[in-house]
Amino acid sequence: MLDSATPPDALAVRCTRLLLSPWSRLALLVALLACAATAMFVWEPQRLLANGWPPHLSGGVAVVLFTVAYGLCTTAFVPRPVLNAAAGALFGAQIGTPAALLGTVLGSALAFGLGRLLGQDALRPLLRTRWLSAADQQLSRHGFRSMLAIRLFPGLPFAATNYCAAVSRMRWPAFLLATALGSIPNTAAYVVAGARASTPTSPAFLISMGFIAVTGLAAVAVAWWKRGALRGGSDS
Repeated sequence: MLDSATPPDALAVRCTRLLLSPWSRLALLVALLACAATAMFVWEPQRLLANGWPPHLSGGVAVVLFTVAYGLCTTAFVPRPVLNAAAGALFGAQIGTPAALLGTVLGSALAFGLGRLLGQDALRPLLRTRWLSAADQQLSRHGFRSMLAIRLFPGLPFAATNYCAAVSRMRWPAFLLATALGSIPNTAAYVVAGARASTPTSPAFLISMGFIAVTGLAAVAVAWWKRGALRGGSDS
């Protein structure tokens, strides 16, 4: 038989600690991401490129809804090139570019916040291997310039870098500012390509595709150089 109110109180404390433990929060994050990815797989946001925006939505309302949807999609690992091209196809380059950039920052903030709140405490103790420790030190000590390079020379999945940055000790302002500034060139290139996709021989389309190809090659070169730098830093 229970002794007064102490055992129930102790049980409540234990349940609360279990629910708020790092691994319970990490499990919640994994579940949320799995549900979000499933929803994106069923909804297939890439259909925006073929079907366009719902006809009853137009003007500023459509742009705002697209920006919010963009941010939510990026947290669910939807590739940004698809969303950027859709922004250009739906709204043109002048409106689509700022909408895509705002969606980029919104999605980054959501992923960074979720990763830091639900995943950081459980995952940081696992950063013991040489490569992971070196990468964590790079992001934690040189957060702004590291994230700026990642955004300027995209090679890693966008959502994955958001969650990885959240596990590090990078500060919020550095992360968001580097994301906003570093995402401008590549985002604008994809938006212009989407806006001019109907005229693939136009100078604007060719320039944008050329820029995308050059930044892709630059990303490979930077990744190779950073690979050596991280190894060198971890040996010191």
